[in-house]
Amino acid sequence: MNHANVQSVQKTIVVNAPLARAFKVFTEGLDKWWPRSHKIGQAALQRAVLEPRAGGRWYEVGEDGAQCEWGKVLVYEPPHRLVLAWQINALWQFDGTLVTEVEVKFIAEGEKRTRVELEHRNLERFGAHAAEIRKTFESEQGWGGILEGFSRAVTGV
Repeated sequence: MNHANVQSVQKTIVVNAPLARAFKVFTEGLDKWWPRSHKIGQAALQRAVLEPRAGGRWYEVGEDGAQCEWGKVLVYEPPHRLVLAWQINALWQFDGTLVTEVEVKFIAEGEKRTRVELEHRNLERFGAHAAEIRKTFESEQGWGGILEGFSRAVTGV
């Protein structure tokens, strides 16, 4: 990873879970750990969904039944790599013309530990809002905090 790249945000976490479990909980178990506050629909978040396949949808279902697209699965390589298209603009609305990428790599560090490396890249595509969006993704409510929630879910804490 290029940590000097200001057009991306990188976060790494080590979880106490085997590689395959970490990947499965991250993808198929997204709803178990995704923060309920992180939604774009009008209603409270009922479910966060990541369809576990290349070309799959990434979306939310509100308590009112409405679905809001977040993006799609670009690369699905269990249990090592996932690339998602993030298609939510600076106004926190779905924008089918915007594609930034969230790449997540899963690296075994022994039988029961997995390093998860997340990079959200192409932030320059947010244009005039790029710096503000990068700051949000870098914040405690951003990818670091989201990965902490994932860590708690995958270890059962």
